[in-house]
Amino acid sequence: MNRYLVGGAVRDRLLGRPVSENDWLVTGITGEALMQLGFKPVGRDFGIFLHPSTKEQYALPRGEGVTATERELVERDLRLRDLTVNAIAIAENGELIDPLSGQRDIEAKVLHHAPGFSQDPVRILRLARLSARLADAGFRIAPETILLAQQMASDGALTAAAPERLWGEIAKALSEPHPWIFFETLRCLGALRVVLPEVDRLFGVPQPVQHHPEIDTGVHSLLTLERACELSTDPRIRLAALLHDLGKGSTPQKHWPRHIGHEQRGAHLAEILCRRLRAPRQYRELAVATALLHTDVHRAFLLKPETLLKKLKQLDAFRRPERIESLLLACAADIRGRPGHETENYPQAEYLQCVRLAARQVDGKTVAQIEKAGRAVGKRIDGIRIQQISEVKRAWCQDGDGSRI
Repeated sequence: MNRYLVGGAVRDRLLGRPVSENDWLVTGITGEALMQLGFKPVGRDFGIFLHPSTKEQYALPRGEGVTATERELVERDLRLRDLTVNAIAIAENGELIDPLSGQRDIEAKVLHHAPGFSQDPVRILRLARLSARLADAGFRIAPETILLAQQMASDGALTAAAPERLWGEIAKALSEPHPWIFFETLRCLGALRVVLPEVDRLFGVPQPVQHHPEIDTGVHSLLTLERACELSTDPRIRLAALLHDLGKGSTPQKHWPRHIGHEQRGAHLAEILCRRLRAPRQYRELAVATALLHTDVHRAFLLKPETLLKKLKQLDAFRRPERIESLLLACAADIRGRPGHETENYPQAEYLQCVRLAARQVDGKTVAQIEKAGRAVGKRIDGIRIQQISEVKRAWCQDGDGSRI
């Protein structure tokens, strides 16, 4: 078996960037022989295997021909990859195999499609993700590659892509340092309206200028995502920040720039989007909760104690405190996702945590020993919790001139 280091590991090594994982192209061995050595096949296509101990990916050459030489096998496989910068191999003796001049494109900081790019429409998302990852290094997408991706998106190539594969790329992008560039690039390539039409519809939708200097809801959503990345590396929080205003995309134009009831509409759309993409439940639940409750969180100081308790129970915040913590970070990002407000203080977060902790201190077991009927126990617990919340509210709202409200 002969091994060739390929893909992103070669690209990042040539760029002097950290290499997160190694992928190998192997020749001189069959899939059956690899399995006998303990390698585990992965995916639907027979040809990719995981090393039994390192779990690194080993792949057999694609398009293998009977009369091809080993060098021809390697070069043929490289030509079938997505981008020229990813179509470089390093042999075990250190030889660089670069049939598409990928090293030249790395030096020029250009992302150019390889001949096999159009074979897989999901590569449009990979292109956008790599563009986001390498944006800080000054990389740009070649004009002809933009045109090809736009044509593929226009022809409906992405409509047949498996939702799981689309979500896989989105989830990876959300964990990148600059995920908002990923979504900006998808929009430039004409793919955002296909993959995330609910997000794409936000662009061009105005908001009241007194609250949103940026006016455009789509711009605000990307700014909110950018601020969320400053607050957390959790991709679930980042997705919730991006989707928090989905409902504004369904507001009738005659009501613009106001968006009454966008929270309920947005929660419904977030649910549909996440289910369509097969997003994990935790992503979906946080995105839906953020869309539904972000306005209430912003207005937390104005809410009655009874309403605050209702919202906490709606979040299941007593049993799952991490949910409100994530929600508050997404809401803080929303407030800061406006020009001139990037570092604005968000006291609602501390206030609601104080409210939750005060309400949580109520001992349900003690109340249950006093009250006999089950319904009476629940009402009594809620009553005590409302009293506790009232005391917190009173303490916060009596702070001097009310500046904390």
